[in-house]
Amino acid sequence: VRLVESGGGLVQPGRSLRLSCIASGFTFSRYAMSWYRQAPGKERELVAYIINTGRSTNYADSVAGRFTISRDNAKNTVHLQMNDLKSEDTAVYYCNTYVWWGQGTQVTVSS
Repeated sequence: VRLVESGGGLVQPGRSLRLSCIASGFTFSRYAMSWYRQAPGKERELVAYIINTGRSTNYADSVAGRFTISRDNAKNTVHLQMNDLKSEDTAVYYCNTYVWWGQGTQVTVSS
């Protein structure tokens, strides 16, 4: 199983980023997918969740209305569109399903 994140970087407050996670080694369309993040000195937290069909999603209160999770089962990919980024969104973002984790991608929001 592999989960490979991409799309992180340095961005100014108020701007947007789109993270992607490409999955392989399992039947992607059968699994719900999640994005987590971990800021320095803090515990890893769930950011967004999408069921296997993509028809239902859930978000942490801190990102609801700004972030959107989506998936493309034909491409084994899950995305996280992050708008109106804030300094407190700075963290390493991880793609997750079941017990499997990606290596993470750094998002830094700073002016």
